[in-house]
This record gives sequence, C-alpha cells and structure tokens, in this order.
Amino acid sequence: MVFAVTNSTIITSKLLPCRNKRYGADAWLMEFAEQASDESFAVAGMIRQQLMNDPPIHLIESTFSYTRVLLEFTKGHCPEEAPKFFHVDQPGMISREKIIPCRYDGPDLERVARHCGMPIDEVIARHCAPLYRVHFLGFAPGFPYLSGLDPLLSTPRLDAPRSVIPAGAIGIGGEQTGIYPLPTPGGWNLIGHTTLEIFQPSAAIDSAFHFQPGDTVRFVPIDL
Repeated sequence: MVFAVTNSTIITSKLLPCRNKRYGADAWLMEFAEQASDESFAVAGMIRQQLMNDPPIHLIESTFSYTRVLLEFTKGHCPEEAPKFFHVDQPGMISREKIIPCRYDGPDLERVARHCGMPIDEVIARHCAPLYRVHFLGFAPGFPYLSGLDPLLSTPRLDAPRSVIPAGAIGIGGEQTGIYPLPTPGGWNLIGHTTLEIFQPSAAIDSAFHFQPGDTVRFVPIDL
C-alpha cells in the first residue's frame, strides 16, 4: 500500500512499529503502543487515515482500542502478512474541550475512596484535576473512553455488574473513566452523574454523539 504521494512522487515514510499476531483465521491484531497517551492517539489516527485512504483488500472491519487495532477480513481472505503502516505528516490535532458538570453522588463513591485509601473529597478533587482525552467511542453508542485518570484512583470493576446503569452515570473501571450514554448493563464504579445528553439517537449521525475522538474533557463538580 502507498500512502504518501505528492505530484506523483512517492514520499518514503518510516514504518510504524507494530507487534502483530494472527487473531483467528481471518484477522490480524496489531499493537502499536504499550500504553495510552497522546502519542498513541496520534499513531492510531495515522493508521485510521491510512485505512480510509487505501484499505487492504478484503478488509471488512477495523476496531481500535487505546493501543491496538483488530483488522478483520472476509472469511478465507486474510493476508499471510500483516498490513504495513507508516509515519505520515498530519495536520494539527483538532481538539474541542468539553466541560462536563458532574454531581459526585454515585453509589460507589465511598467504595472507590475506601479502595484508594483517601477521603471522598480527595477522590473528587483528583477526578476533576486532569484534562482527559477521548481516545475512542465504543461498548455503547457514544461511550467515551478517556485517558488521563489519576493512577491513584484506579479501582477494580465490580464483581457483579449492574443490570442497568442510568444514562449520564460517570464511572471508574480499572485505570479508566467514562460516561454511560444510555441505560445499559455495566460493571464500572459509579461515582457521579451528569445531566448532559451524551447520545441523542434521534439526531442526525453527525450530531448524535456529544464526543468525538480527540476531544478533551474536563469534569466540573456541581452541588447537589
């Protein structure tokens, strides 16, 4: 695949380092970073753009996480070697800052504080302090996976997931934080909620989601 061409001249680009392994008979799992960061987000953007510009033949779906991409191919047509991707110049990252008012009244707030060994007020302060970044949407329509959670707030998911979590609930699951866009089962620790509509299913596709990958997010506590 050729990805960088100007005036019919091929621009030599450095290969992106990826650890690749077959994932079943018809897919490749490609790891392009060791941990979530702005750099890993930029690399994911390079790969996503190259897949849009020149997708491998028989590719039917690509699914991104913070550090990996799963490439699924038509049954019986998975290439013998993993596709190659390259460092390419990209325009500056477009970033919209989203302010999320949060009432810190979640049923698991005390559990998180107890697990982390700190008062509830400190949990709230540490959760509000970072400027998070939306790395991708997934699991449920419009659910933002946010990087930047203070490591001291890392809390294991619930042993028994709830059957229904209300829309707008804000939770911590392991080393991640996120916002549930609609009522759905889930096992994250609920520490608060927002009244903002994160997902509007009746809206046009380009305005249905409150977040897009690359957005930054700041939580602002509001009184009960």
